[in-house]
Amino acid sequence: MPAEIYGERYQFLARSEVLTFEEIQRLARIFAKFGARKLRVTGGEPLVRAQLPKLIELLTAVEGIDDIALTTNGYLLAAQAKPLRDAGLDRVTVSLDSLDDNVFRQMNGRNFGTEPVLQGIDAAERAGFKQIKINCVVQRGVNDQTIVDLARHFKGTGHIVRFIEYMDVGTLNGWNLEQVVTAREILKTISSTMPLEPVKANYPGEVAKRYVYADGGGEIGIIASVSQPFCGDCTRARLSTDGRFVTCLFSSGGKDLRGPIRAGASDDDMMRLISTVWSNREDRYSEIRTSEMNVRGGKEEHSKIEMFRMGG
Repeated sequence: MPAEIYGERYQFLARSEVLTFEEIQRLARIFAKFGARKLRVTGGEPLVRAQLPKLIELLTAVEGIDDIALTTNGYLLAAQAKPLRDAGLDRVTVSLDSLDDNVFRQMNGRNFGTEPVLQGIDAAERAGFKQIKINCVVQRGVNDQTIVDLARHFKGTGHIVRFIEYMDVGTLNGWNLEQVVTAREILKTISSTMPLEPVKANYPGEVAKRYVYADGGGEIGIIASVSQPFCGDCTRARLSTDGRFVTCLFSSGGKDLRGPIRAGASDDDMMRLISTVWSNREDRYSEIRTSEMNVRGGKEEHSKIEMFRMGG
């Protein structure tokens, strides 16, 4: 949560405005009828939601879903890794922008050190997760000098570090194109010390370009949504905490699904509503970013949903 807006006067959603676990399960079931096969629980920070393993249990019961993942900042993961795994969670992704404590504290803005996050990753490994990914957003002049150390730390562990170009998500991060370390630069920096070779994507539309260490030490990914946008391959739908259906990470809003559900809409009604929104989407913000962005000032011409509300 951004420190500049999150304080004692911050107005949280009323409990009644938040989707219940049963409503989330129902919507997941409806999306599965359209062919969705993967679910990701994200945030904000999902581990602050009470009884989260119960939600995972409900989602594992959805017919057609064969993969459930979770993205977290890792701060509360050590205590919750095993209950989540026992509930059926398949994979976990942990955000860790640097192993340097000072750099990490600067980037998270909450003065939290790396130790709880590393403990969470260790706990996830002990819990038996079949895949653990580490997400690192690379920002020029902030943590770009630490990415080799991060890659080296997880090399050979079986965990996959994914380096992400610094994106203009929301309106609060003061984004400027000059702060972006491109995928090409990231690849060159890491490969100069630990040679990398490209490999094919696991599936169509995979957001990260995959590379393996030449010596067999594992794999990394690089997400190039700024320098090499992939809007045309995007198949992701997002559901906000308060039930808005969002078709793009850079959307300014979303379609309310909570209202119709609570008004008694049938599954067929909901499917028609979702189909209409999805078939009419024209999202390609990343591809037209240059024409919509005042790069020098870093100011947006339109507002976007904040990352802490929608997740990645």
